[in-house]
Amino acid sequence: MALMLYNTLSRKKETFKPLKNKKVGLYTCGPTVYWFAHIGNLRTYIFEDILRRVLEYNDYKVNQVMNITDVGHLTSDADTGEDKMEKGAKREGKTAWEIAKFYTEAFQKDIKRLNIEESTLWVKATDHIKEQIELIKVLEKKGFTYKISDGIYFDTSELKDYGKLAGSGKRKIKAGARVKIVPGKKNPTDFALWKFSPSGVKRQMEWESPWGRGFPGWHTECVAMSAKYLGIPFDIHTGGIDHIPIHHTNEIAQAEVAFGKILAKFWLHGEFLLLKGGRMGKSEGNIINLDALLEKGFNPLAYRYLCLIAHYHSKLSFSWQNLKAAQNALDNLYQKIIEIKSEKKSPKSQKSHSTEFKAKFLNFINDDLNIPKALALTWNLIKNQNISNREKYNLLLNFDKVLGLNLAKIKTEKIPKEIQELVNLREKYRQKGNYKKSDEIRIKIKEKGWWVEDTKDGPKIKKL
Repeated sequence: MALMLYNTLSRKKETFKPLKNKKVGLYTCGPTVYWFAHIGNLRTYIFEDILRRVLEYNDYKVNQVMNITDVGHLTSDADTGEDKMEKGAKREGKTAWEIAKFYTEAFQKDIKRLNIEESTLWVKATDHIKEQIELIKVLEKKGFTYKISDGIYFDTSELKDYGKLAGSGKRKIKAGARVKIVPGKKNPTDFALWKFSPSGVKRQMEWESPWGRGFPGWHTECVAMSAKYLGIPFDIHTGGIDHIPIHHTNEIAQAEVAFGKILAKFWLHGEFLLLKGGRMGKSEGNIINLDALLEKGFNPLAYRYLCLIAHYHSKLSFSWQNLKAAQNALDNLYQKIIEIKSEKKSPKSQKSHSTEFKAKFLNFINDDLNIPKALALTWNLIKNQNISNREKYNLLLNFDKVLGLNLAKIKTEKIPKEIQELVNLREKYRQKGNYKKSDEIRIKIKEKGWWVEDTKDGPKIKKL
């Protein structure tokens, strides 16, 4: 089956074909590094990791670029409020540069714990000020900018199809708690390309420009950096669903004016993680970080497993109960891997089922990353009694190239001689019908940290 992906731009599934044969340019919107990423953010990065793994499973070579926003992201979506980096520096009594370094490293640590493949290239906004200034100069030359007291703005009224990514024409932004109209803006949807440093204020992050000393707007960095490293157009641009109406819409506007082309062919967006029915976010004040999961004793891959059970286009509700269920399922999966590796017996039928299962798996993942169905197929494979353990194990490792649950790293537990002797003795009593003695030995085995499960194929032993 050809790879089908839901394109937000066309609002339908489309057959994916890269611009260059077997090579894919992928741009993933990265973190604003003024605070820890929360698990709602991390759900988006897991979705993007699945996308990359599916592309690689289809034998594409992926060049993934992820940006690090370390300047220019204001606390309001309408270009008002403090720069988040400067705000973070004040909060912690550090420099903005120290804040950026610390939270970049924290983010990279989190994605490693979630077994998310590292980007081919990390690019920082502060390393590309020159490219952003050059982009703004092109927009200015084409008559799409204007100057007001606090900066240089993009005039959205000059672009006829502005807002097409959201699919509802021009967005209507109303003044509110987080979105305030900047005095002097021609249109509510206009956005800052370059913000001036306030008079008499020395910012930690500011640069000289043709328009005055200041810093770039958030929406400009991704256009400048993706164009530099992937060219225009490139294949796929991704992010969270909250990027659609403003951030990605504004990227598209700048690229079309500056280069006369759409920035990317495909636009993919991951849905929200919900907590008690509402969106999880820093502004909502209900964030949970990955460290909080670890402090409660959860494997970080249990959270990855939880994300796999819902399609990336579906909202996912988080609760500690749901995470516990995911942890139990993951532990069960790991135990099954141990049993499959340990068991010497195989089914009588040695017919290969690899082609059949691989075809089903490929059909599921190529249907717009239908990972829930792929995960269900994985469990069907485990339960199948007509497949040899060797073939089953190889198939599971093959599927894990996409699932990313580190199945290859699960080691077979070496059963101590003392425990094995107790299990053998217990089995003798059990076969003689002396269940009282058998139960006493089971308790003794449990006290030593092991558990015995009676099956039709004999006793199974696992570490507690």
